[in-house]
Amino acid sequence: MEKIRVEISWCENNYGATFSDNVPGAVVLTAKTYDELMKEIPETLKFHIEGMVADGDAVPEWLRNGDYEFEYHLDTAALIRSCERYASLAAISRASGVNERQLSHYANGLKKPREKQRERIISGLHKIGRALLDVK
Repeated sequence: MEKIRVEISWCENNYGATFSDNVPGAVVLTAKTYDELMKEIPETLKFHIEGMVADGDAVPEWLRNGDYEFEYHLDTAALIRSCERYASLAAISRASGVNERQLSHYANGLKKPREKQRERIISGLHKIGRALLDVK
């Protein structure tokens, strides 16, 4: 089974996504919400494949047959934004130890964190998730 890497970014007021190079052609899609984007990704790829087949373009057999799975990679802004419905910036700040104002800059795409800072954010989100799972 092939993996299709989906790069997800926060672009001002929308989520944006692109497919990896193993999908022929350029495909870019946007959506207002993360859930909407996740719904659109498989639909957009299916539409793209159908168009390529109709145009007589070369389509790898695995892609034509649906023998693939998506591998999602979110930039830091998209990651923080996708978690907003579950945790506020203040909660993520408390859990990660990253300054709330700095998180806001990351969430709005004004700044990009270094890898170590991104790992702190992810660890904080995991901490919040574990705490929620512990609720009895």
